[in-house]
Amino acid sequence: MIQFMKIFTGILVFLILGISNSIQAQETEKVLPKESKYKEPSTKTWINTYGNIRISKRLFWIAQTHFRFAETEDTPFVGQVAQIYNRHAIGYLHSKKFNASLGGVLRLNFNTDESSTDRNLVPEWRIWHQYQFAVPLSSMMIYHRLRIEHRWTQGFEENSNYTFRNRWRYMFRLKIPLNNHKLKPKTFYVAPETELIMQSGKSVVASPMEDLRVTTTLGYILTPRLTVAAGAMYSQGQNLSNGGEYKQSWAIRCHLYFSPDFRKVRNKLPEIHLDD
Repeated sequence: MIQFMKIFTGILVFLILGISNSIQAQETEKVLPKESKYKEPSTKTWINTYGNIRISKRLFWIAQTHFRFAETEDTPFVGQVAQIYNRHAIGYLHSKKFNASLGGVLRLNFNTDESSTDRNLVPEWRIWHQYQFAVPLSSMMIYHRLRIEHRWTQGFEENSNYTFRNRWRYMFRLKIPLNNHKLKPKTFYVAPETELIMQSGKSVVASPMEDLRVTTTLGYILTPRLTVAAGAMYSQGQNLSNGGEYKQSWAIRCHLYFSPDFRKVRNKLPEIHLDD
């Protein structure tokens, strides 16, 4: 456990120093806004699937699909499709308490501005890697997740250029059983979590904090390989073009977790902690 905490601390220090150096390098170009202001909160609905498919003794395939809806004037609250995520990676199981992953993302961004005459759909590409620590404490689990994303984004304007940015994400999550002494089938659980998403790049002048998310989820473990969950999330963050302007949103999040294992019984490892 001490070794894992040393690794975790080293990675965290590396990320903080990297973000700090990036911000310092951009200070000469920073244009401070006259005053900060918050936009009115918008509403979103996220429907997510998380697949962890065992490949071998130590390797697993992450297969995630996310459908994200955002409100518009004509479709309030639930809204219309804003993004579709396809996130895939190969993960490595170091132990029950630590795993790492590396993969790619194709995100399809839909133009939800009903007055826009620009394109309706543009792709976004990402390379991502993450490091997750699972720490048991009494009957609950504590998760620390570090995720780093290298992303190429493009506006809806015709022939607009791609912009490269890095995202530095840290998530802290608890998973607490409600009707059992441990997390097992037929157990309800509550999962409060918070995630800080920072960003860096040439286009990031005065807006390093992209998003701060606070979420509470209620889940139910159907079987050792199938879990459903739903919850609410509040988020806020700086607009890329104006660091003094903060966006806000409330989101309903629905999740399906599945983890099939098609290997022969004699090759299977004991239960591991892979939940996103």
